[in-house]
Amino acid sequence: MTKIKLGKYKHFKGGEYEVIGLAKDSETLEELVIYKAMYDSKKFGKNAFWVRPKKMFLEKVIVNGKEIPRFEYLG
Repeated sequence: MTKIKLGKYKHFKGGEYEVIGLAKDSETLEELVIYKAMYDSKKFGKNAFWVRPKKMFLEKVIVNGKEIPRFEYLG
C-alpha cells in the first residue's frame, strides 16, 4: 500500500495544498486524504479544507498526452 507523506503538494492544475492527515470513511472504510488549500479562493474561502479518496489522490492524469501525478509532492 502506498503511503501518503504529510506536507505540501502541487495539483496538476497549479494550486498548492498541504496534506494534514488521513481518515477512513465510517461506512466503507475507504482511505481518504485530508488537505487544505494554500491560497485564498473567492468561491471557497481562505485555506479551504478538502477530502479526496486516497486512490484518486495518488492517481495519474493525462495532460498534453503525458501521464503525470494528480498531486506532486513538494516537501
